[in-house]
Amino acid sequence: MTESLARPVPLPTPTSAPFWDGLRRHEVWVQFSPSSDAYVFYPRILAPGTLADDLYWRQISGDATLVSFAVAQRPVAPQFADAVPHLIGVVQWTEGPRLATEIVGVDPARLRIGMAMTPVFTEPDGADITLLHYTAAE
Repeated sequence: MTESLARPVPLPTPTSAPFWDGLRRHEVWVQFSPSSDAYVFYPRILAPGTLADDLYWRQISGDATLVSFAVAQRPVAPQFADAVPHLIGVVQWTEGPRLATEIVGVDPARLRIGMAMTPVFTEPDGADITLLHYTAAE
């Protein structure tokens, strides 16, 4: 009998902590840069393009559109052997930035570029973190 392997989880940093703290509350928080008048993701210290030290955190809706996806018919790693087919996607938040994520609760045959997506907050067993996955919006 084989012992199942734990899935890898992200390690929050001081820069990314507000993002992870928001997910724990089932909220999506991203940085905003007044100098570029844009939301910024992934979390960083200086605004992209302007290098201004003006980033601050804002809550966003979390609503998104599917812009890319892949259906993995083989596990992407041994820890994901129970998740085949594994749906991996990129969503674009209504507010602008894109996020690579896992798509859950959707028949792979239903996936279409441009479909509306809604957040799913997932707490992996044994991990002290909340992950942001996406599913098809109703």
